Amino acid sequence: MSSLTLRAVRGGILTFILVLSMAALLAAQTLPQGVRKGPSMAGITEYSYTNGLRVLLLPDSGSSTITVNIVYLVGSRHEGNGETGMAHLLEHMNFIKSTHDRNIKKELEDHGARWNGTTDYDRTNYYETVNASDENLKWALGLEAERMVNMRIEKQLLDTEMTVVRNEFERGENSVAGVLEERVLSTAYLWHNYGKSPIGSRADIERVPINRLAAFYQKYYQPDNAVIMIAGQIDPSQTLATVARTLGAIPRPTRKLDETYTVEPAQDGERTVELRRVGKGKNLIVAYHGPAMAHPDAASLEVMSGILAGRGGTGRLDKALIDTKKALTVGMSLEELHDPGVVLLRATLSDDQSLDEVKKIMFDTVAGLTREAPTKEEVDRAKTRIIQNMDRSFANSQQLAMQLTEVIADGDWRLLFTNYEEIKRVTTEDVTQAAKTYFKDSNRTVGAFLPETTPDRTTVPTAPAMEALLSSYTPDIKVDTGEALDPSPAAIEKKIKRSTLPGGFRLAVLPKGTRGNRVQASMTMRFGDERSLAGQSAAAQMAEALLMRGTKNKSRQQLQDEMQKLNATINVGGRGGGGGLASVNASISTTAENLIPALRLALEILREPAFPASDFDQIRKQRIAQIDRGRTEPNTLVSQTLQSDLSSYPRSDVRHIRTIDEEIEDLNKITLDDVKQFHQRFYGASQGELVVVGKFDTAAVEKAAADLLGTWKSASPYQRIASNYKDVQRINTKIETPDKENAQFSAGIRLRMRDSHPDYAAMVMANYMFGGGITARLPDRVRNREGYSYSVSSSFSAPVDGDAAVFSASAISNPANTPKVEASFVDELTRTVRDGFTAAELSAAKKAIRDERIGSRSSDAGLENLISSREQWGRTLAWDEQLDAKLEALTLDQVNAAFRRHVNPAAVSIVKGGDFKAAKAYQ
Repeated sequence: MSSLTLRAVRGGILTFILVLSMAALLAAQTLPQGVRKGPSMAGITEYSYTNGLRVLLLPDSGSSTITVNIVYLVGSRHEGNGETGMAHLLEHMNFIKSTHDRNIKKELEDHGARWNGTTDYDRTNYYETVNASDENLKWALGLEAERMVNMRIEKQLLDTEMTVVRNEFERGENSVAGVLEERVLSTAYLWHNYGKSPIGSRADIERVPINRLAAFYQKYYQPDNAVIMIAGQIDPSQTLATVARTLGAIPRPTRKLDETYTVEPAQDGERTVELRRVGKGKNLIVAYHGPAMAHPDAASLEVMSGILAGRGGTGRLDKALIDTKKALTVGMSLEELHDPGVVLLRATLSDDQSLDEVKKIMFDTVAGLTREAPTKEEVDRAKTRIIQNMDRSFANSQQLAMQLTEVIADGDWRLLFTNYEEIKRVTTEDVTQAAKTYFKDSNRTVGAFLPETTPDRTTVPTAPAMEALLSSYTPDIKVDTGEALDPSPAAIEKKIKRSTLPGGFRLAVLPKGTRGNRVQASMTMRFGDERSLAGQSAAAQMAEALLMRGTKNKSRQQLQDEMQKLNATINVGGRGGGGGLASVNASISTTAENLIPALRLALEILREPAFPASDFDQIRKQRIAQIDRGRTEPNTLVSQTLQSDLSSYPRSDVRHIRTIDEEIEDLNKITLDDVKQFHQRFYGASQGELVVVGKFDTAAVEKAAADLLGTWKSASPYQRIASNYKDVQRINTKIETPDKENAQFSAGIRLRMRDSHPDYAAMVMANYMFGGGITARLPDRVRNREGYSYSVSSSFSAPVDGDAAVFSASAISNPANTPKVEASFVDELTRTVRDGFTAAELSAAKKAIRDERIGSRSSDAGLENLISSREQWGRTLAWDEQLDAKLEALTLDQVNAAFRRHVNPAAVSIVKGGDFKAAKAYQ
């Protein structure tokens, strides 16, 4: 549950042609009484019910899941005086209990759902993704019907959940960038509620009267204020009938909702705001008022964003500020909303960089678009990137169901497609005109009011009438469906083809039909051993960071252009054992026809990096600044302290947990020659694996793998770095972090175990019941019943090599509540070890874990990740089949005995960090 927006990257969509079989199916269906069929685009069809409910169906025969996403057209824009944060607080309340005593969170966990709820300026949504079945769909729609009108909005429940929401607020207060954005928006908007963050103010969160919250619920949570999206493996006729029996059966309310009517006046001068808090480095945010999502200018501004802050650090702002070492990072984003929103420009700086200089360069760069139109190449590149991003998101019905959340709230779900048409038509002149219209000094907020002799103001144009706008758009749409696999390990294993190249590199491929003919690939190279990699952490990190900055034959921009040409994303980084020190990975997402060229490009990036000196200096400075900022962050300091206790190794050992000073010292000492030597000495395809999942030609992939990887050898043979169990000196440490309203609590203990240990499955199950889900023992107590924390959980992991397993727990809280969190953790752990779990807990956990594991094997990305992790250790999915069987066969006595045998509450190390002095805690 979060107040953060789910806003996806907006852009184009491929010109689709509606699948004829789908059209025939929809035409032949029998609608429930009173239900009317509405517009249909991109395989999505709208239906309206007599009670005002609107339903969007997206059948996807290639999916093995169903996503139910209900959007209520109520957000912070609809809140009145003293009601800030009410929509978000109500979102939390709607996960607790119904008037029929249904425990919403427990039902979601028991069904193995992937679920959440979010609140934004214009809407609130709730969603759950479940394994496809008629029973699960009936349950999900019944749950949403219960949530719509039958939730308990009571003082006792509010008192507990209020502190959870307040803790989420406090977590946000730790982010200086997030707080600065709130201050800028509240300064830019004098009257409109977009100037108020959806999380609300602390005072309103703490003081909201229960009767006003209940009235808010009864007013807005009704079928005529909701749009529900159902996507995945569904039968449209049966789904509509199920909706009719659940949400469609709720009576239409008699009250009438009023439209919000506040219009923000034209800004009449530059405004400034300053934020002073404890922290490291500097941040700059500049806001310009912009159009609503429905206005055509939104498309021009999206294209402009791609020109100013281009993909891979290639935009005009990147070149003006990053390449010249004036700033560490820059970015640009658009808040495209129901009413006129904002365009945001951002920059982060180190302590020794000048805000005034960055501000001037930023303003000059933006002004350059008003004086001279961008080149056609810049505009076309930005438009292509936007379109390709949307192509990728539309190839996944679950992602599409979630992406529609925002445009539904913006006015109509079809705005996604009108926006696409407008992006295709954007010209260089349109971009220049948009810059002239919106990027005026008087329309800008960077922080005090400055009067002007001759104000130059922007009046944001009114969006056109929706019917007039939509009546002219009739796009042809095509939706390619994928292939749903049996998610059992045995069935998946039968479809995997494995081979080993002559040099030892392993290949595992899983061909299957995919939505949009997409294919996922992961190429991991492993190298070095405990001795050869000692002292090489900084060199490894810098080598990895420089890979995407260009090759011997391609500049940084040419790499980005080539990926765009191939409709591919390629990301490089460490994966698996070594965390980037002993391996490097290239992950690839592309289309079937572009897979082999994308593999060649990925190998070129890995094998022939240019290692430009200017980028080396830039990246090193960025990394040092990022590390240095951790000195004031509770989560960084707590994690480092606890990990150092649990993994106590000398400075010279590759497993040593480095301090902030040590990380900075290593980066300052490293040279570009060191980085080049690391690449020459370690990189190579002697050991590793290539895993491919999706639509492709198996023979072509096998040939390409042999050609590309067969001759590249590493000069440093790979040997796994194992961590063996060592006794740990228990600690209980407090770290003071002034001016931080959110505290971090972490605890951990080393166990002697590997994942082949007879007790491994029992410990996996015990951890899940103790803190693996939101209704597990520790979260249920600390969050759901006591209300001390927004986020609390436990985890357990055991290695394949070595026997240094770890059981840990973490929670965030108000610093004043951290002693209570610690006491509850110690008490709950002691009780559990002493008294054990119950049969009911074990039964529910078995079902939840089973459904979660099935769900993780139901997506292409999940399969690619699973196969890669097994290939690393020379395993097949038979290991998963065996683990599933072991988990299912566990008895209560086995689980309780294993937990008692391995977890000693008296040996658990505890570290907590926060502003405890100000909170008068632990004093």
